[in-house]
Amino acid sequence: MTENDELRKEAKERAEMKFSFYINIALYIIINGILISIWYFNGMGYPWIIFPLVGWGIAVVIHYLLAFVFPGRKFLDGMAEKEYEKLTRG
Repeated sequence: MTENDELRKEAKERAEMKFSFYINIALYIIINGILISIWYFNGMGYPWIIFPLVGWGIAVVIHYLLAFVFPGRKFLDGMAEKEYEKLTRG
């Protein structure tokens, strides 16, 4: 595999990750909007809505970090290399 092919493969993986993030955030907004509406029109009793908002929100933030802040596998490769070094030392 040539260097150009490897770059194309990495570019495709990054684009797919970014696209999946956009899908994730759109679904987060739509579905949680519906859940907020249900909660609101049922009298705004116990604030159960916080659980899906925060839980899914944490997942969206992690997805964002993986797609835009730490793109590609270089971050994971660096972590794996550090773990390998720890294992070989002791």
